[in-house]
Amino acid sequence: MRDRQEEIRSKGFSIVDRRQAYEGPIDYGRMKVGTKQLDDAVLDLGAIKKANRNNVNKEAVLAALYKNDIPKLREISDYFYKTSGIYSRVCNYFAYLYRYDWYVIPEIHDDSVKEEKILKEYDKVLTYLDNSHIKKVCGDIALEVIKHGAYYGYIVPSTDGIILQQLPINYCRSRFFVGTTPAVEFNMKFFDENFRDVNYRMRVLKMFPPEFAKGYLMYKQGKLPSDDPMDRQGGWYLLDPASAIKFNLYGNDIPLFTNAIPAILDLDAAQELDRKKQMQQLLKIVIQKLPLDKNGDLIFDVDEARDIHNNAVEMLKRAIGVDVLTTFADIDVEDMSDKNTTTTQDDLAKMERTVFNNFGISQNLFNTDGNLSLEKSILSDEASIRNLLFQFHMFFDRLTQTQGTNKRKYNFRLYMLETTQYNYKELAKMYKEQVQIGYSKMLPQIAMGHSQSSIIHAAHFENNVLHLSEIMLPPMQSSTMNADGLQQLSGKGTKDQSTNPNPQVKSEGTTSGKKTTEEKSAGRPEKSDDQKSEKTIQNKESMS
Repeated sequence: MRDRQEEIRSKGFSIVDRRQAYEGPIDYGRMKVGTKQLDDAVLDLGAIKKANRNNVNKEAVLAALYKNDIPKLREISDYFYKTSGIYSRVCNYFAYLYRYDWYVIPEIHDDSVKEEKILKEYDKVLTYLDNSHIKKVCGDIALEVIKHGAYYGYIVPSTDGIILQQLPINYCRSRFFVGTTPAVEFNMKFFDENFRDVNYRMRVLKMFPPEFAKGYLMYKQGKLPSDDPMDRQGGWYLLDPASAIKFNLYGNDIPLFTNAIPAILDLDAAQELDRKKQMQQLLKIVIQKLPLDKNGDLIFDVDEARDIHNNAVEMLKRAIGVDVLTTFADIDVEDMSDKNTTTTQDDLAKMERTVFNNFGISQNLFNTDGNLSLEKSILSDEASIRNLLFQFHMFFDRLTQTQGTNKRKYNFRLYMLETTQYNYKELAKMYKEQVQIGYSKMLPQIAMGHSQSSIIHAAHFENNVLHLSEIMLPPMQSSTMNADGLQQLSGKGTKDQSTNPNPQVKSEGTTSGKKTTEEKSAGRPEKSDDQKSEKTIQNKESMS
C-alpha cells in the first residue's frame, strides 16, 4: 500500500483524466472546456492570421510596405476589404464621401449665335452626360483608387455617353505626363499569362479596343523590348494619351490605408485573446479531495482513486465548461492580475483607437461620442481626397469640351460642386440665399442631388404644359410683387391698422393683452444639434 502511495507521489499529486494513463502525458498548452479544447492563449492569435497564414500577418505587411511591393500591398488591401469590417467601412466612407454633383455652363464667344442653336446643342450635351452616369462612375473609381492605389481605364468611343473600360491594374504603369494627362503603358503579357487557350485569348483580345490588338501583335513580333534593367521580358506598349486615363492620390499607386493594416492585426489578436479570457472565466473545475488517515496515509489505493475520478468524469461529461480534478493534495488558486491597480482599463478600446488613429480618421464617425470634434474630423477627411474630385472635374470637363459643333463661337464646360454627404443641405441653403442676389437658380436643386436636365424639363413641363404657375400661386410677399402690388399691400396695411388700435397684436385668433404664437420670442434662435456643445446636449437631456 505504501509503495503505491510513493508511486502516486512520485508521479504527481493529482489524477486529472483517464486519458492520461492511456495516452501519455497531458499537453498543458491546451485546456478543456466541455468536449472542446482551448489552444494556448500565447500561440496563433487572431482569426485573420489563421485564415491566411502565408499572406496575412504583420511581418508580411510591414515587409511589403518597406520594400514598396505594390502588387503585394494591393492583394493585402483587397483581402482586408473582404474580411475586415473596419477596413471596408473606411474605404467606402472615403470613396462615397463626395456626392459628385455636376453642372454644365455654355460659354458663348460670339453674340451672333442663335439661341435656338445653343439650346439644341446644350440639350444634347446634357443627354450625353446623363447617359454617362457620372456620379456612379466617380464613386466606383474612387473606391478602386482607395482599395488598390490607382485606377487605369480606357475611353471606349460612343455617341450615347462616356464608356470607360477598366484595365487590369497590375499590368499598367504611368511614368510621365502629356500636359496634365498621365501617359499610360499597358503590358501585353496580360493576354498570354491569363488566357492559355489561344482561341479564347483571341476572343478576349477582340473585346478590347483595336489599339490593344496592334500592341499585342508588336509584342509577339518582339518589337516591344524592355527599357528597364529590372524587367528583361518587356511587353510595355504606350496607349493613346487621349484615350487612356489614370486616377490616383498623392502621386503614387499604393493603396491608401495599407499602413493601418498592422494595427488591425493587433486588434484582431487582442480580440482573440479577450475571447479566450472570457471562455476561461466560464471554466469550472470540480475538485474532489480524497481523505487521508491520521498518519497521512492514503485510505484508497490507486485503482480505487482512479475509479472515483472516472465516475465523476462520466457523470459530468455532458456538462459544458466543467472539468474534474481528483487529488490528495491541498488546492489553492492564485490570481495573476495586478491587485494594486485601482482603475480598470479597457485594453480593446485602446486597440480600437490605435486602429482609427492609423487610418487618420475619427472613431466618432462610426461610434459617435461628441459632435464638435466629429465636425472638424469630417472637414479633414474631405480635404484629404479633394484632389481626387479635382481630377474628376478635369477629366469630365475635357470630355465635355469635345462636344458641340462650333467651338469657336461657343463651347460647354463642366463643373463639380464640392457637396458631400454631410454638407449638401448647408450648401443648398447657401445657394438658395445667393439666388436672391441674382445668382444661379439651378445650384440649390443640383446641390440637393437633382440633375440639370431634370430641373429644366420639370420646370418646362409644370409651367408651359400643366400651367401650374397660374394655378399654384405662392403667398404674396414684398420680394415677389411689382410696384402696383406693393402699393395695394401698403393701402391694405393702413386699413388694417386703422381697425386694429394695437398694431403689435394681431386681431385674428388673439385676445387683448396676449401675444400670438407667431410673434417671435426674445433671444437668439436655437442652434441645431450638430452645433451644440456636449455639455448643452447633456443639460437638455437631463431636463427632459
